Amino acid sequence: MSVVTRFAPSPTGRLHVGNIRTALHNFLFALKGGGEFILRVDDTDRERSTAEFDRAIRDDLEWLGLKPDSMVRQSERFALYEREFERLKAAGRVYACYETAEELELRRKVLLGRGLPPVYERKPADAPVLEERAPHWRFRLDYDRPIEWTDLIRGAQKFDPKLLSDPVVRREDGSWLYLLPSVIDDIDLKVTHIVRGEDHVSNSAVQIQMFRALGSEPPHFAHEALLVAAEGKLSKRLGAIGVDAVREAGLEPMALLSVLARIGTSQPVEPAHNLDELATDFDFDHFGRAPAHFDLHEVELVNARLLHTLDFNAVRERLSASATAEDWELLRSNLERVSDFAGWLPVLHGEIPPPELDRDERSVVREAATVAPGLDWSDEAWKQLTNAVKVATGQKGRALFHPLRLAITGRESGPEMAGLIKAIGKERVVRRLEATAKR
Repeated sequence: MSVVTRFAPSPTGRLHVGNIRTALHNFLFALKGGGEFILRVDDTDRERSTAEFDRAIRDDLEWLGLKPDSMVRQSERFALYEREFERLKAAGRVYACYETAEELELRRKVLLGRGLPPVYERKPADAPVLEERAPHWRFRLDYDRPIEWTDLIRGAQKFDPKLLSDPVVRREDGSWLYLLPSVIDDIDLKVTHIVRGEDHVSNSAVQIQMFRALGSEPPHFAHEALLVAAEGKLSKRLGAIGVDAVREAGLEPMALLSVLARIGTSQPVEPAHNLDELATDFDFDHFGRAPAHFDLHEVELVNARLLHTLDFNAVRERLSASATAEDWELLRSNLERVSDFAGWLPVLHGEIPPPELDRDERSVVREAATVAPGLDWSDEAWKQLTNAVKVATGQKGRALFHPLRLAITGRESGPEMAGLIKAIGKERVVRRLEATAKR
């Protein structure tokens, strides 16, 4: 069986990390199975759906590299929904209801007050029809047998349909709710696996009956534990973390995807260079039932580890035209973001202001300025320089290395000095030492 998955966002807002995780897992499962990943835009909510969010969702997926094999919009498929709705109506599987929201809420409170589950109570077939009121429509659940399936993450699932309300599938104004159009689309698009959050488990129970009422076997389901903030509780701020926030932070898409692919599983989070790497060992057997804890700081750490392994060709288009492969190789192990690279170019090839040092530090730099011009500027230059200054001043450790690093690079920390002073060049190093010694 060829795998077909789908990601079905509503264009009523930007994607956040929870949405992105769902999209990624659908993408990876299809990629591993050599199948198809479909983007289905659920834009039936005409009041809240916008073209701007539609475009933003597609732009975000493109930046992440999660390119769909095909795309459909629910707003362009109403004729299909209408046809299948009429089939269900003719079969008696959908029926008209006339209660107002206020009446339903009152009845719900009465049932709860009696200690009963607040399940919708079907009206008798001969109940009077309120012709002056437009009906909403419900799907009639089959009470004859339990709803069962084996979830790819949660294992065996079983629901008693008598404890579920017949779901509303169409509003009084004729507009569609989520449940039925989604099933119709999944049948029409031949979706084989539905991967989504565990908050949809009861929806899946209802939809399994819808699939069968429409003459189709349900696809496989995988319901993932929900994403929560790192502190262990649901947080509104997770909804604010999306592609725009990650891009503004200067983080790589593969850093975010590497984290989202593995959190909530038994596998360690490791930086991956591409989606093929992530797909290779993607398996729902690795997923746990505990909430998946997301922390943007973990993405930052993975981002740095990822950069330390990227070759020059992977980043050259984002670097200054004057940057060289040698520059990148020298600096990458000290970078947290690609944007950090630009700040090092003046250190390597330009001029920097001499730092302010105390008297003892200046004496170290002064001695270095005296020694450096006479050194053979080879791979051993840094070792020769520090050994000579150590003997002359008696300084060692931080008291020796810190003022020299500051004078030569203007930085408190950075790559190994041996490689730096070779790249900076003898003439520039001597000039910086002399300038600092005179301050």
